[in-house]
Amino acid sequence: MEEPYIHKIFVDRIEQKEPIPLKKYGFVDVAKIATAKSDMMEKAVFAYPIKHYTNLQVGETSNEKIGSKNENFAVLEMDEYSVFIGDTFRIGEAIIQVSQPGPVSLKWLESGLQTGWYFRVLEEGNIKGGVDLELIDRPYPDWSIAACIEVVFLNKDDLRTADDLYSCELLAAVWRRTLRKRLLGF
Repeated sequence: MEEPYIHKIFVDRIEQKEPIPLKKYGFVDVAKIATAKSDMMEKAVFAYPIKHYTNLQVGETSNEKIGSKNENFAVLEMDEYSVFIGDTFRIGEAIIQVSQPGPVSLKWLESGLQTGWYFRVLEEGNIKGGVDLELIDRPYPDWSIAACIEVVFLNKDDLRTADDLYSCELLAAVWRRTLRKRLLGF
């Protein structure tokens, strides 16, 4: 397998061609940080695989362009089956960590768990597109993004697996709360 690669970086759907600072809240304007939700740090950066724009079923067409899913990173050599909760990467001067699956919708579930994923920022720094991601750590090799989606959205009655996923301490708090409620019978 090739190295994971950040092909393009987007901020508000605009491609960034020059190096850009990555902060704890991602690319949020400093003025907006005061009103930021507490879980924004868990969703600082949204990554979406470029291959999902081209993996259409027979007879389907798409006018979607890379960046149209509102992703910050358009990535190559990564997908929901090869990215795991807690995966920690170096990109430029920054260090980022996978925190949770991306936005889940029925349409995206029907198209094969194509949700992307979010990163939290562990160390701020300047980054740019067109570079490899260096994998530093993979503490939860059993919890791919696809596996998390299956537990929370598809296999809702499997409480044993839900409890196992709940034990994944690097999973974003909002996902852990959802699992905890399920385990308590809510």
